[in-house]
Amino acid sequence: MAYLRLLRPKDWAKNLFLFLPLFFASAIRLDNLPVLLSVGYGFIAFCCIASSIYIINDYRDREDDRKHPVKKNRPLASGAVPAAHALIICGLLLVAGFGLAWFIRDKFLFVLAIYFAINLAYSLGLKSIAILDIILLAVGFVLRIKAGSVIAFVPLSEWIVIMVFLLALFMAIGKRRDDVLLKIGSGQDMRKSIKGYNLEFLNVLLALVCAVIIVAYFMYTMSEETMNRLQSYRLYYTCVFVIAGIMRYLQIVFVQADSGSPTKILYRDRFIQITILLWVASYIVILYLKDVTIFK
Repeated sequence: MAYLRLLRPKDWAKNLFLFLPLFFASAIRLDNLPVLLSVGYGFIAFCCIASSIYIINDYRDREDDRKHPVKKNRPLASGAVPAAHALIICGLLLVAGFGLAWFIRDKFLFVLAIYFAINLAYSLGLKSIAILDIILLAVGFVLRIKAGSVIAFVPLSEWIVIMVFLLALFMAIGKRRDDVLLKIGSGQDMRKSIKGYNLEFLNVLLALVCAVIIVAYFMYTMSEETMNRLQSYRLYYTCVFVIAGIMRYLQIVFVQADSGSPTKILYRDRFIQITILLWVASYIVILYLKDVTIFK
């Protein structure tokens, strides 16, 4: 069990962003099953490389993680997995991930290599630089949708890139705010970059990015390019679910003070889960059932 936790399988949900270009391109149909399978293989390759990065990060931070109230239970920090075993597993994951990527498509291999290089640099020291650390985390999500785009040969809309970057930045800021609260409570820096943050600064950043996300999504749904490409002007109906999801996340950040892991929030918060499902359902109804008489 400790070896499985070393791979952080719960964080693999982040790699579902590879499928996002297909969804927004109206490309999910039965006749696109080969494309879906290719993106699925890309998802597996991304999980392998992401897990290798997690291992490298945990290996380097194992001493600091022992001071963290939650991270101290990680396999390397707790000693449940020997460091030598973790490094061997890391090597195997790299071979499997890049090998599979090479078979999928050369451009996907290139994007995956960039993702690995950026995250390796992040783990080796860039995460200690305030502001740059959260920007690099957000860039990782943009590379995920870029990977899905090159695998499926689906062009990316600039709006999708902007919104994914902003949303990832929004969650990263919330996570840093949680780290600052832990510092205030324990008196210890949980990560070096925390010295460049305080609650007031992060609160302003959250409010700023939150507002920009909502405006960007409204502009995306109402832009002439989007309406022409997707052949629907009703996408702005879905804005209500985007606003509800962001408001709920802000409630978790400010009221519950529990934004340490966006992935955990996704797994356990019913409000956000239902909001996402309703957003997806509304999107499908508007796009894929637009030819039904009631929608004409």
